[in-house]
Amino acid sequence: MNNKKILMITGDFTEDYETMVPFQTLLAVGHSVDAVCPNKVSGDTVATAIHDFEGDQTYTEKPGHKFTLNASFADIQPDDYDALVIPGGRAPEYLRLNPNVLKMVKHFFETNKPVAAVCHGAQILSAADVLKGKNCSAYPACMPEINQSGGIYAEIAIDAAITDGNLVTAPAWPAHPAWLSQFIALLNK
Repeated sequence: MNNKKILMITGDFTEDYETMVPFQTLLAVGHSVDAVCPNKVSGDTVATAIHDFEGDQTYTEKPGHKFTLNASFADIQPDDYDALVIPGGRAPEYLRLNPNVLKMVKHFFETNKPVAAVCHGAQILSAADVLKGKNCSAYPACMPEINQSGGIYAEIAIDAAITDGNLVTAPAWPAHPAWLSQFIALLNK
């Protein structure tokens, strides 16, 4: 396996598991991961939230851990990276409003580099206008955005993932085994 350099774009109120688990897993299998957030530098933290499925109409939210960023957003050059990870949670709501985030995301699609997005991460993909004709899973509340941006919402089990070309997506953190397995397979091509 070749060590890949992976960019993770995250922010405050990112989903705890959807940030920490892929970050740690990708490091554990030998890749390097730079986690960044707009307007923050290496050593800053982002607040995370734990979302759970407890039988309500939507997920519940509880405070999560502080996640320490290990790179500075302002220093990022997308050409230096082999792949991109976009966690879910509430962070994508505001990250999708940042033109620099959208420009970075577009780079990975224009260069056909692997991209993994989970849960509400699809909101960033929709805003970046990169989903035309692509099958994309996400938290079900993101279905209208996926479809309106020209993507095809993939309604799959909560613990499943789907790969379409360079894009691997999943509905939420219960899909980590499938989502990360498919993403790692793309990294190893």
